[in-house]
Amino acid sequence: MGQDLRKEGSVNNIVPAADAGDRNNNFYDNAETHELTGTEIEVTGEIENPGKVDFSKLPKHTVIVKETLLKEDGSDAFVGAYRYDGYSLFDILTNRIIKKKNVAEFKPIIDLYVEIENQNGEKVILSWGEIFYPNTLNSCIIATTVARIVPSKTKDLWPLPAERMLVVGNDLITERNIANPVKIIVRSYNRSIPVNRDLDPLYSSEFNIFNGETLLETVKKSPKLQPETVHTIFYGRGRGIHSTQPFTGFYLKEILRKDFKMDKKNLQQGLVTIVGKDGYRSVYSYSEIMNRNDQAEVLLVPCKEEKDGGQFRIFPSCDFFSDRAVKAVSEIYISW
Repeated sequence: MGQDLRKEGSVNNIVPAADAGDRNNNFYDNAETHELTGTEIEVTGEIENPGKVDFSKLPKHTVIVKETLLKEDGSDAFVGAYRYDGYSLFDILTNRIIKKKNVAEFKPIIDLYVEIENQNGEKVILSWGEIFYPNTLNSCIIATTVARIVPSKTKDLWPLPAERMLVVGNDLITERNIANPVKIIVRSYNRSIPVNRDLDPLYSSEFNIFNGETLLETVKKSPKLQPETVHTIFYGRGRGIHSTQPFTGFYLKEILRKDFKMDKKNLQQGLVTIVGKDGYRSVYSYSEIMNRNDQAEVLLVPCKEEKDGGQFRIFPSCDFFSDRAVKAVSEIYISW
């Protein structure tokens, strides 16, 4: 049995399993499905049409999760394996009309993020890119039912939640899976950054890493880390295909982890904003850079010989589109 780090509640309205006898090839429908209780959810923030979520108009999606939480000493503990069914943030937010506060300064949507708050005031952050740009859509859901994924030999019965859950399917440590979310707030990054898209050449010889307003480090050369090569089809939302060439660089998480530890606050609320010399910027959550379970990492790519777009670029291998890639990186801000 895994260590029980979740408070188990009373669960009603059990729906019989579709395949309790394990007769088909689906490993995820062998145990009972349980309804999760919850209240209404409101969508608000920088949108023209705020209001309650009408789940009756949305399709259901399934996410499978191996839940693991942090303990007080910084180590982690397995909670259980689950199949969650519910409604994706992609679908919930698809028809909300964006009304960015900073649209006059920066029109692209890649500096948006979403703050999700539960009934107890607990908050987590997801980037807009996590919801709308990933290679696999609908992996972030508001779960309304749950089923254990029971090992066939040990028959371990993991503790069941009782309330609806925000489930972020690509997280390794699942601290962002909070119970009973009640509010979804759309926000844009609130730091004013001058934009000069006519900068020629577009080049930055170094970049600074900030903890809030505090400068931590200036990076002028490639880190002494193992380089990684990622093969990709580099495709933009506006201009379509850019290239089919691989990118070779360094996992950004390896550069940031020495200054920003893996703790509950960072996992839930950390925001990483990467800025180019021309003011182009993209927002990531701390968790999507530092805490992935799919190895689709964000790379820092050295381009020293490129006088237009160098000396460092950011490549998000987790994204379908190339839009959150940043040329001539000049600043990285971590905030909460």
